[in-house]
Amino acid sequence: MNSMNIMKAPTAPTFFQFFQYWLKLGFISFGGPAGQISMMHYDLVEKHRWISEHRFLHALNYTMVLPGPEAQQLATYIGWLMFGIRGGIAAGVLFVLPSLFILSALTWAYLSYGTLDEVAGILYGIKPAVTAIVLFAAYRIGSKALSNPVLKVLAVLAFIAIFQFKIAFPYIVLIAALIGFIGAKVSPSMFMAPTHHASSKSNYGPALIDDNTPTPDHAKFSWPRLFIFALTGIVIGITAMSLLDNKVLQDMGEFFTKAALLTFGGAYAVLPYIYQGGVDQYQWLTATQMMDGLALGETTPGPLIMVVAFVGFVGATVNEVFGPESILLSGFVGASVATFFTFLPSFLFIFLGGPGVEATRGDLKFSAPLSAVTAAVVGVIVNLAVFFALATLYQNHQVDWISLMITLAAFTALFRFKIGIMTVIMTSAAIGLGLTLI
Repeated sequence: MNSMNIMKAPTAPTFFQFFQYWLKLGFISFGGPAGQISMMHYDLVEKHRWISEHRFLHALNYTMVLPGPEAQQLATYIGWLMFGIRGGIAAGVLFVLPSLFILSALTWAYLSYGTLDEVAGILYGIKPAVTAIVLFAAYRIGSKALSNPVLKVLAVLAFIAIFQFKIAFPYIVLIAALIGFIGAKVSPSMFMAPTHHASSKSNYGPALIDDNTPTPDHAKFSWPRLFIFALTGIVIGITAMSLLDNKVLQDMGEFFTKAALLTFGGAYAVLPYIYQGGVDQYQWLTATQMMDGLALGETTPGPLIMVVAFVGFVGATVNEVFGPESILLSGFVGASVATFFTFLPSFLFIFLGGPGVEATRGDLKFSAPLSAVTAAVVGVIVNLAVFFALATLYQNHQVDWISLMITLAAFTALFRFKIGIMTVIMTSAAIGLGLTLI
């Protein structure tokens, strides 16, 4: 980038151009949160310069402390900062909507043709790769979050709690937050939140929303506005719930709202909770289907938490919520209900908390419980990896050596050679298909 280009003022987008960008990103946002945030950084900070590096990272750090998918919340935050409520809704919805339709189509194909040898072969290759991806996620989060022995012990205790004693994920989160709150008073240095993203000294030139750009009026804190947003969100949620006249759909609405409030640490952390509810409690799907759903979720754009759409689709289909003649409609409505109630809280967190985001910086009362929760999340993710490994690599009381080799190769590709998740998944799928054809 030459100096002339650096100093040239960026062009403000029209709302239509802004809309087009987020729609396009919704179709190409592969690679999980890290890949999605990297794409947004390149496009918004470096290429279009709609927002400065500092403001982008500040927004990202805020979304990191919220429950819910941080990449989708970051999109909502930036959209809200640029165009107000309509911008936040457009960016947040378009980040998710393509994934809903793509994953619904794939789930329908899975339920219709999942018994075909070719499909089974592809999934056979993908499942061990997913085990490696979850293990890599545990390593990636743990290497940043477990910055001292106390936090490492917390992670181990969380693993034991969920693996050995089957304690529900929400209770683990609450206990960890309480430990962090108390720990901040006893030994503050042990619960300092590690910086997720170090500030970059890169200079990409002036941005539309620059470091010193005044906060727009719509983003300034206002008690009346806070009350209106909170009331509107509650009314929307209650109204949507009242429109569901089917018990299965009502259960989904309640369950995925709870899940949305507990997704500290991203999708990998809340998957055990979704598994406990979807498989054990409500029996919307089987353990094998849950594994297959995660495999499909890894191959589609959008947040990984969109696996909730798969759970909703399968659950509504199995229970024939609109009768045996309307299976496809049942599935899509189930997927839509799961998606709506999962993401509604995310919008509220941004619209309610965005104006007060500066007040959260450096506040130990706020950051210490988060550090403890993040440490516990690492233990929960390791438990998830163990669950996947046992389900995939240990069949009929014996080790599946081919699956084990795929898992080891996939982990090596991610860890040692920094190969992208999509490349690993597609390669593993090709291996599984090839083994089936052979």
